[in-house]
Amino acid sequence: MADSAAMSKAAPVESSLLRSRDHRAHVTNVELFFDLVFVFAVTQLSHTLLEHLSLAGALQTAFLLLAVWWVWMYTCWFTNWVDPDRPTVRMLMFLLMLAGLLMSAAIPNAFGHEGLLFALAYSFIQVLRTLFAVVASRDHDTVVYRNFLRIGTWLLAAAMIWIAGGLQEGAARVVTWVTALSLEIFGPTIGYFVPGLGRSATSDWKIDGSHMAERCSLFVIIALGESILVTGATAAGHPATVPAVCAFLVAFFGSVAMWWIYFNIGAGRGSRQIAGSADPGRVARAVYTYFHIPIIAGIVVSAVGDEITIAHPGASLHPGEAACLLGGPALYLAGNTLFKRASAQHYPLSHLVGLALLVLLVPVATRMTPLMLGAATSVVLIVVAVWETRSFRVVPGKEIREI
Repeated sequence: MADSAAMSKAAPVESSLLRSRDHRAHVTNVELFFDLVFVFAVTQLSHTLLEHLSLAGALQTAFLLLAVWWVWMYTCWFTNWVDPDRPTVRMLMFLLMLAGLLMSAAIPNAFGHEGLLFALAYSFIQVLRTLFAVVASRDHDTVVYRNFLRIGTWLLAAAMIWIAGGLQEGAARVVTWVTALSLEIFGPTIGYFVPGLGRSATSDWKIDGSHMAERCSLFVIIALGESILVTGATAAGHPATVPAVCAFLVAFFGSVAMWWIYFNIGAGRGSRQIAGSADPGRVARAVYTYFHIPIIAGIVVSAVGDEITIAHPGASLHPGEAACLLGGPALYLAGNTLFKRASAQHYPLSHLVGLALLVLLVPVATRMTPLMLGAATSVVLIVVAVWETRSFRVVPGKEIREI
């Protein structure tokens, strides 16, 4: 009789599409498969920026990067609550992948003739995924259900604005889309307040912190992987001259330094912080949802700088090209500074010094060749990585400050 009672109690959990909180949530293979779409999206973003090295092009690429990050991040939160290994959820993820491919394909012409396609694909992902979560949580978790009702209300409103923008052109589209994306970006900061439903508190966002940290680490790998692909593909398309080989090495070691800066200390410490937090939802909202944006942006811009360096190592630098070569590492260090400050008592001195060194390069940047400036920024990143490594002795489960 006791066994029968236990089985009846377990039945609702087994029939639920929500993740069990009885054990740590691991990243599933379907989540990794879904991420492949964003390898393409990041490549599209870097190529779009390379083809439009102007202030307008930079602003448009920044906007599209935010949109891509936001659609991925909302999915990351979704799979933290909903079990991706359920067959129904897998089917949903495949459908979202298809829409994600269409969205990514439209990126280069999102502000042109493919604006409606971009808006439709983007809105389809945001709304369908959220409505699915509403249905999945309705009879199993009241708090999650009400959270997704609020989120769904906001995303439905944003979707209508996205599509309206896709039907417009020029400045009207820009204003409309900025309004739509602003709703999605700032919605979490006010708890997706909806009259009659109230607002969500971060304490209600019961998530698995380790899963969130691992997912964001994997997105950093995706972005760095795109940088490696750009380095190899660009080098393969040019003769192996001495300057080209030197530029190739500069780009490669710069990418290695970026990996080291994020993963040597920051990723592990951030994971422990969110896993041990009494309010993991608040940490996830700030540290992973927002603070990772400049980290990803820095990698994308750095990939453009690497392509410029390898393709034209001895050429003169235009202001837009110099801005990419300096701006990418600067954004990356700034993002990591915020990320690491959230789990430490002080801002990392090595990162602040690295940012100061990049600022010192600004007055002379356009007087240098791409190879010279690329080498200088890579040296700065390597110095930061070495400095931070020598400042900490890492032992399992904790860090001991040495200097």
